[in-house]
Amino acid sequence: MNTTSRARRLSPAERERTILTGARKLVYESGLEAMTVRAIAAEVGVTPALIAHYRPVMDDFVAEVFRDVVSAERVEVLGTVDVSLGLRPTLQGIIETLLDPARDDVAMVWVQSWALGARNPVLAERVRIEMDLWQSGLEDVIRRAGAGIDDPRGAAWMLLAMVDGMSAHALVKWAPHDRAEIARRTLAAVLA
Repeated sequence: MNTTSRARRLSPAERERTILTGARKLVYESGLEAMTVRAIAAEVGVTPALIAHYRPVMDDFVAEVFRDVVSAERVEVLGTVDVSLGLRPTLQGIIETLLDPARDDVAMVWVQSWALGARNPVLAERVRIEMDLWQSGLEDVIRRAGAGIDDPRGAAWMLLAMVDGMSAHALVKWAPHDRAEIARRTLAAVLA
């Protein structure tokens, strides 16, 4: 009597989802640099050849996974904004959310995307698109929440630069212990 059973073969759509889910998990745990055919195959439990069959151009796949990770964060953070709280509390909430150490996995993805994008033009283009979407999204929040802000575009860029810089510093454990306090002071200066 044969006691082994054959695993059900996944459809191409199911396999595609499995590969994408596995790649995202790998990126959240280890960053974009960990995205290799072998690492994804090990994560998903298939051969590297199967990954290469479904994703023949790794640069394109890296850009796709980057987009998925950072756009999910943007939708989550900006999608829950309540501008009726007023400009300062609204922006403070966004900044504190983004600087939360629990989001260091996404900060790592951003930092690596800037470095890897120097040699991966597809990723570089996606990074520029996602940065523009963050900037325009934050600018929109500032416009909706803030009466009297002369330069919402400039304010959005300055706040994102602060978040990016502080997040990058935190990744190498070179950051103030109270990032939120520095963020509050910076926000006050930007809005002054």
